[in-house]
Amino acid sequence: MGLKKHNLKEWISNKTPDKIQERKNKKTAIDNSRTRAEKVKAQAEYIEANKRVKRSIRANKQKHVEEIATTADKAAREENIKQLYDTTKKLAGDQSRTKKGRQPPRFKNRGTDG
Repeated sequence: MGLKKHNLKEWISNKTPDKIQERKNKKTAIDNSRTRAEKVKAQAEYIEANKRVKRSIRANKQKHVEEIATTADKAAREENIKQLYDTTKKLAGDQSRTKKGRQPPRFKNRGTDG
């Protein structure tokens, strides 16, 4: 039983989960604070922890994207088309879930008098 274990993305570094846990602890401190002064102090600490987490995740993501781009560059130089295709697909992200299914109806009343 217990809480569900979240699987982190592959590009998140080893230090980031610790920062995320610290942020969760700060959030709990806000909820458990008894006076307004304690709450304000806890909120200020949480805001700083949140900024650190977001900054860390942004840096991890950027580093990961740069590594993939380097791999794609290397594949292009070596003329390895399959690897180049795979890495560019990974860089582009999952584009298969676009809004193909529901297009807004154009010229709905076309051909009618009105």
